[in-house]
Amino acid sequence: MTSLDKIERGPVAAHRNHLAVELTETLTLAVPIALTQLGQIAMMTTDLALIGRLGDEAVAAAALAHTVFFISFTFGMGLVSAVAPLAAQAFGARDPRLVRRALRVGLWTALLISLPMVVLPLYGEQILVMLGQAPTTARLAQRYLLGLAWGITPALWFLAIRGFMGAVNRPEPGLWITLAAIPANAVLVYLLIHGELGLPRLELFGAGLATTIVNSGMFLAALGFAHGRRPFRKYHVLGRIWRIDWPLMRRLIVIGAPISIAFLLEYGLFAAAALLMGLISTTALAAHQIALQVTAILFMVPFGIGMAATVRVGHAVGRNDPAAVKRAGFVATLLGIALVSALTLTVILGRFAIARFFFGEAVESGGAVIELTAALLMVGATFFVADGIQTVAAGALRGMNDTRVPLLFAAISYWLIGFTSGYGLAFWAGFGAVGVWVGLSCGTAVYAALLILRFRLLANRLQFATSAKGRR
Repeated sequence: MTSLDKIERGPVAAHRNHLAVELTETLTLAVPIALTQLGQIAMMTTDLALIGRLGDEAVAAAALAHTVFFISFTFGMGLVSAVAPLAAQAFGARDPRLVRRALRVGLWTALLISLPMVVLPLYGEQILVMLGQAPTTARLAQRYLLGLAWGITPALWFLAIRGFMGAVNRPEPGLWITLAAIPANAVLVYLLIHGELGLPRLELFGAGLATTIVNSGMFLAALGFAHGRRPFRKYHVLGRIWRIDWPLMRRLIVIGAPISIAFLLEYGLFAAAALLMGLISTTALAAHQIALQVTAILFMVPFGIGMAATVRVGHAVGRNDPAAVKRAGFVATLLGIALVSALTLTVILGRFAIARFFFGEAVESGGAVIELTAALLMVGATFFVADGIQTVAAGALRGMNDTRVPLLFAAISYWLIGFTSGYGLAFWAGFGAVGVWVGLSCGTAVYAALLILRFRLLANRLQFATSAKGRR
C-alpha cells in the first residue's frame, strides 16, 4: 500500500471507527432502557393475571381503570421525559451543576403536575359512567383507582431519575430496580388482593395500593443510587433540593409539554381505533387488542433506542459537535430499523401461534378471531417498522430540544391521515378491521418520514451554522 493510499483511506477508517463507537455507545444505553420498559410491562401483566382470579368483571374494571389512569400519567410522563435531553446536553457541555438542576426541576415538575393529575383517577367512576360504561364495572374500576392514583407522583419521580441516569451514561440501576420490583410487586399484589399473612383482603383496591407501594419503593431505591452511589454521587442531586429553579422549569415545560400532547394524540388514536373496532364486531375488537399488545411489546425495543438517541444527540449538542449529532441520529435510526425489522419478521412467521397463545382453540368463534388476529399482525408489519422509526427519530429530535414541530406532525399524521384513512377504508371501502390497521400504518409511516426529514434539516442547519461561525 502506497503512502497516498494510506492518506486516502485514513478518513474512511476514521469514519468507520466513529460509527462503530457510536453503535456501541447507543447499544450500551438502549439495552438496559428497553429491558427496563419490558420489566414495566411484565409488572402490569402480572397485575392483570392476579386480578383475573377475581373474575372477568374485575379484569374489565382494571382495563377501564388503566385507561383513565394512563390519560393522566401519560401527560406527566411527557413533561418528565424532558429531563433526559436537558441533562444530556449539560453532560456533553461538562456542566455538572446544570445536570443536577435538570433533575431537580424534573422532580419539582413531577410533584406539581401530579397533584392535579390525581384528581382525574379519583373521579374515575363518574367519568366512566358518563362515557356509557356499566355502573357496576365503573364502581369496581374506582376501587382499583383509589389505590392506584397515589402512585403517580413516585412513578414520575422514578422516571425523572432514570432520565438523569441515562443522561450520564449509567442507565443500569433503573433496570436492576425494575427487575427486583417485578417479584416484589407480584407478592404484594397477591397478599393485598387475597388478604394473606394477616393482611386485610382488599381485592381491587389492594392491587392498586400494592402498585403504589412498589412505585414508592422504586423511587426511593433510585434516589438512594442517585444520591449515594458512584458515579452519581458527585452531582449532589439533593443539593438545594428545596429551591425551585423557575427559569429552567419553564424551559423543561416548553420542551416537555409538546411531548405530552403528542403522546396523548397517539394514545387517543389507538383508543379511537378500538372504538371503531367495537363498531365492526366483538371479534374485531378482540383481535385488535391482541395486535396492540404485541405492538406494545415490540415498541419497547425502539423506545429504548429512541431514549438512547436523545442522550447521544444531547451529548453532541452540548459539546457543539454537529458531525456527532448527525452520526448519533443516523446510527440510532439504522439500529432501530434493523432490530424492529427482525422482530417484525418473527411476528409475521409466528402470527398464528401468537393468536392461538392468547385465544386458544376452545374459545367461542376461536377460528374467526385467530384468523383475524393473524391477518392484523400481517397487515401491521409496516406499522411495526414505521412505529419503530418514528420513536427513534422523535428521540433524536428531543436531544436537540425540538418538540413543537413534531407535535404538529403528530396531529397531521395520526389524525388527519391515520384516523381518516382508517375510518374510510374500514367503513366506506368495506375492508373492516384490516382497513383500520392500514390507516394506522399510513399515518405512522407519514409521521416517521416527516421526523426523519426534520432531523436531517436541523442537523444540516446546525452543521452549517457551526461552519459559518468557524470561518469568522
